[in-house]
Amino acid sequence: MTSWLRGLSLCLLVPWISVTGEFVKRPPNDSIYSLAEKETVLPCRFQPEEMQLVVQVTWYRETPEGWDQIITAHHIDGQTAFGAWSGRVRFNSSIPTEDSSLVLFSTDVSDEGRYTCHVNSYPLGNFDQIVTLMVWTIPISSLDPVILVEGQSYRQAASCRSLARPAPQLSWDTELHGQSMNRSWANGAITTHFSLHPLRKMNGKKLDCLVWHPTLTAGPRRHQNKLVVHFPPDSEVSGYNGDWYVGREHAALTCVSGGNPKPQQFTWARHGKALPAGLIPHPNGTLEFRRPLSLSDSGTYQCVAKNEVGVGTAEVEIFVSEFPERQIMSETTTMVVVGVIAVGLLLLMLVIIITVTCHHKKKNKKLKRELTEKKEEISTLSWQASLRRINSVSTDARGAVMNYSLSPRQHRTNTMT
Repeated sequence: MTSWLRGLSLCLLVPWISVTGEFVKRPPNDSIYSLAEKETVLPCRFQPEEMQLVVQVTWYRETPEGWDQIITAHHIDGQTAFGAWSGRVRFNSSIPTEDSSLVLFSTDVSDEGRYTCHVNSYPLGNFDQIVTLMVWTIPISSLDPVILVEGQSYRQAASCRSLARPAPQLSWDTELHGQSMNRSWANGAITTHFSLHPLRKMNGKKLDCLVWHPTLTAGPRRHQNKLVVHFPPDSEVSGYNGDWYVGREHAALTCVSGGNPKPQQFTWARHGKALPAGLIPHPNGTLEFRRPLSLSDSGTYQCVAKNEVGVGTAEVEIFVSEFPERQIMSETTTMVVVGVIAVGLLLLMLVIIITVTCHHKKKNKKLKRELTEKKEEISTLSWQASLRRINSVSTDARGAVMNYSLSPRQHRTNTMT
C-alpha cells in the first residue's frame, strides 16, 4: 500500500515529459586508478532534466555469479549497505540522489573490478554508469648483494626483487661489465640478477638496483649497493729510509697491505736468522726495535700478511752503518766545498798570471815597436844628414872649378847670386 501511494504521489507531482537526463563528470575511459589501503571514490553524478526526479540510486559490483548489491539510497527511505560491504562503504554526499559517488574507506586489491551506478528516475526509468576500478600497490622491493672472491668463475653478483600492481620494472645502474637477467610472475613479482667475472679492481664499484612503477611519481626507487670483491693482501714494507746507523733509537718497520678484507694476521722473520733480541712484532703489522740499532741488525726482513682469502709477502734489505748518513754527508760536503774553493783559487791565480803575462807581452811588443820606430827614425835622419853632407861637398867642389873658368865679371855675378 505504501509503495502504491508513493507511486501515486510521484504521478501527481511529475507530469510526463519526453526528455532524459545524463551522467556528468565521468572519469576518462570510465576507469579509476587507486592505491591499496587508501580511500577510493567511484564517481557517479546523474544530472536529471527538468521535471525528472531521481528516486533511488544503487551500486553493484560485477562477480562471476552476477551483480553483487553494495549500497542503495532512496530519496525518502535513506541509505542501506548490504552484507560484507556494510561498514566499508558510504555515499560521498549527504544527498546521494544528487551526488551518487561511492566511497570505499580502505581499498583492497580484491576490490578491483567493474562497478555499476544504477539510477532509478521517474518518470523516465533507469540509467546505468559502469566504472572500472584498478587497484595499484606501492612496490615492495629488496636487494641481495653477494660477496665475491677474485679468481672465481663468472657468477651472480647481486639480485633485486620487487612486487607491485601493476608489475614494476627493474634495472641496474652501474659501470661494471656484466649481464642482467629478469624474470616475472603473474602475481606482479619480478626479479633481476646481475652476473660478472670478479676482479679486485671492481671492489667498491656502484651496483644499484632501480625500481620503476607508476606510483613512484618522483622517479625510480634506488637501492644503493657497492660490489664487494675479496682478494689476497698486496704487501709492502715501510719505515726504512736508508739512514739507519749504530745507536739510532725508536726504529720501526711497518707491513702495509691493501687486501680485502684487511689482513688481521702479520708474521715477521729475518732471512737466514732469527729476529734479533729486542725486536717486538705488533698485531697491526709493526716491527718495533726497542733498543738502539747495532751492526747485527742488518739483513733482509720479511713480512707475511694474511686475510681470509690468501697471503701477501714483502721484503726489505736493511743496512745499519757505523755513522749517520748526515755526518758522512757533512764531512763529504765540507771536503767538496774545500776542494771547490781550492780549485777556484787556482783558476783565479791562473787567470791573473795569464792576464799579467799578456799585459807584459803587449807592453814589450809596444816598446819594441817604438824602439824600432826610433831606430828607423834615427837611421833616416843619419842618412839624410849624410846625404846633405855629400851634397854640400859636391856643390863646393863644382863651385871652385867654375870660379877658375869664369871671367871676373861672371864671377862677381855668380857671387851676388
